[in-house]
Amino acid sequence: MDEVVVEQGTTIGSLISDYGFPIIAAFAMAYFIYFIWTWVSTKVDPVIGDSHMTLIKLIDRVRMLDNDLIRLNAKLDIILQERERREKDSRDIIYNTDDDLPG
Repeated sequence: MDEVVVEQGTTIGSLISDYGFPIIAAFAMAYFIYFIWTWVSTKVDPVIGDSHMTLIKLIDRVRMLDNDLIRLNAKLDIILQERERREKDSRDIIYNTDDDLPG
């Protein structure tokens, strides 16, 4: 007689009953970690590299603007001091009557 071989479909339930839940869960977790690792290394890393260069350029621009603001603030302080000095000198000239008095 010919032997009839019937293939059994491997299901998750039969795998768990054959090997146990902890073993199957460990393999599932290993596949999940492998999947996430390949996704991160192929999709996310190139984008992070590009954004890193953009961030460096942005930081340089912010530093340049900060330096410009510091220079403008220094110029503004000098102008305000000069204006204050001129106003004080003009008040001294107007209100100084000591020179007109006979001595």
